[in-house]
Amino acid sequence: MYKIAVMGDQDSVLGFKALGLEVCPVATAEEGRTALHRMAKEDYAIIYMTEQLAAQLPGEIARYKDALTPAIILIPGKEGSLGIGMANVKSAVERAVGADIL
Repeated sequence: MYKIAVMGDQDSVLGFKALGLEVCPVATAEEGRTALHRMAKEDYAIIYMTEQLAAQLPGEIARYKDALTPAIILIPGKEGSLGIGMANVKSAVERAVGADIL
């Protein structure tokens, strides 16, 4: 059975535990890289990741971009949105539709 996790700094992800999601607080980019690869091997279907952590791991995220699992979805962290998540959504819609409709 597939699982869902949330990765990022501790303050940003702990609230998701109340929703029943597995949380993975990471303090450094290296911890994030290791955790991401571990989760990809352990049948995680969806990984929510804070934009702040994603900004430190662009190569790792690109590695899983076209893979079926895990789907990496960027969410704002406690510092607010960096716009990376919305840019990714816009890019995905543009690839699917063939035009920028957003």
